[in-house]
Amino acid sequence: MSHGYVPGKTRQSPVPPSAPFVAPAAAPKKPGGGRDRYLDLLRSLALVRVVVYHLFGWAWLTILFPSMGVMFALAGSLMARSLKRPAWGVIRGRIRRLLPPMWVFSAVVLFLLFAGGWNVGDDPDHGGTWGLASMLNYVFPVGAPPFPWNLGDKAGLLEDTWPAQAAGPLWYIRAYLWFVIASPLLLWAFRRLPWLTLLAPLALTAVVGTGVVTIPGETGNAVSDFAVYGSCWVLGFAHQDGLLARVPRYLAVSVSALVMAFGLWWASGHLGPDGWDLNDIPLAQATWSFGFVVILLQYAPSWQELPGKLARWDKLVTLSNNRAVTIYLWHNFLIMATVPIIDMAYDLPFMEDESWSSALDTTYMLWMLLLIWPLIGLMVVAVGWVEDLAAKRRPRLWPNGAKARRAR
Repeated sequence: MSHGYVPGKTRQSPVPPSAPFVAPAAAPKKPGGGRDRYLDLLRSLALVRVVVYHLFGWAWLTILFPSMGVMFALAGSLMARSLKRPAWGVIRGRIRRLLPPMWVFSAVVLFLLFAGGWNVGDDPDHGGTWGLASMLNYVFPVGAPPFPWNLGDKAGLLEDTWPAQAAGPLWYIRAYLWFVIASPLLLWAFRRLPWLTLLAPLALTAVVGTGVVTIPGETGNAVSDFAVYGSCWVLGFAHQDGLLARVPRYLAVSVSALVMAFGLWWASGHLGPDGWDLNDIPLAQATWSFGFVVILLQYAPSWQELPGKLARWDKLVTLSNNRAVTIYLWHNFLIMATVPIIDMAYDLPFMEDESWSSALDTTYMLWMLLLIWPLIGLMVVAVGWVEDLAAKRRPRLWPNGAKARRAR
């Protein structure tokens, strides 16, 4: 008995969330030299939400915690802090941190695609010279890499839509790269016209994300992603430069609540195939994420250490921040891998009893949720150290900060 992987919903390149997600750089340092653990905690929560969303596909998660907006804002704050140094060196450093982990991921995806018989030259959606040229996006993702929507057999080891599920997270890498390259110009504009620069992406979303102006193909998807999350990225600038702190809290929260209410109102009249999933409703995603992030940053405490009961999660928060790229890139693959592993249980002798088989059927998604975390842990050990090499650090298998704390 086999349960082919039917994902909740994956943000594919022609289609968003939610992580992470990805913030390859260290969190901002406090005057005393410590990390900003509040931002670290937000990034970890965003990554967990991404994994759970892609596993279950619950639309309400996009409202409860808009992970992608949060992650872009955190990355924008880090970028603004880093741009106190020469811009070219910062951009080169960010790209260097991002690409090697992606190359490892791309190599595995391409190996499986070619082993499965895919030939980009024969693909009706990606054939010809342009299709071959677009393969370079597996190396430097300025656009969407080509992949078949179906490959293999539905009854095979992996469900036949696995290429789209596996390559889905690469849209975030592309968007992050665009933001990194554009950041010197965006920061220059922000420091001269802060409110215009902050709100311009929302206005652009109202144009390209509602059908007023339609940009076809992957160019349209890239522009839409840039617009939807652009204000969140610039909010990171505002947080880093202290602009948000100068806005009275009551005013910031009141305006944010109105913007978020508008987002929900817009979503109510433009529900997509998955109902209230904001990933299908660009203007609602942009406005809800914007207001949500403003409130998170307005109430941002200054934590050099996680306080109280949160301290028990310190090692996992440190680990997830040190391996954010690895977790984000591989989590969809690992969600799919849980299916053939769990399906092996149906071959156990006692599973011939219908009550045991039915019990596994009923709890199947729960077992997937339990299994995904150790699989992520194994992937962190297997390839996570590439993030250290990319950052020119000594490779570490399990960088949860335990050794640094013992040293202190």
